[in-house]
Amino acid sequence: MKISQTMCFQGDVCFIRVDKLPEDANEVKTDGRIIVALSETHHHHAIEPGEARLLEKAQRDPMLCYLQIDGDFADVVHHRATDTHETVRLLKGCWEVRRQEELSPAGWARVED
Repeated sequence: MKISQTMCFQGDVCFIRVDKLPEDANEVKTDGRIIVALSETHHHHAIEPGEARLLEKAQRDPMLCYLQIDGDFADVVHHRATDTHETVRLLKGCWEVRRQEELSPAGWARVED
């Protein structure tokens, strides 16, 4: 397990500690675990309910969201049976969550691992 206080990656997802959340960030209601990065192949990067709150800016950006971790930590688990990414433990605080992009001949595209 990786433990992060400032910045880390889990596959195509980057977690960056920030001093505070954007003023226009709104909490996203979830029905169970918090999926911080959806995968087309259903190997989501997720946090169990109660460990954190998911937030998005008023002008939604599918490549960016935020986490507010009020407890001591939250574990981001990569839900895939094989070839999974190591669990990431994010410590208490505010986190920016970014999906990675790459330049291809067709232009900028989201990285998919």
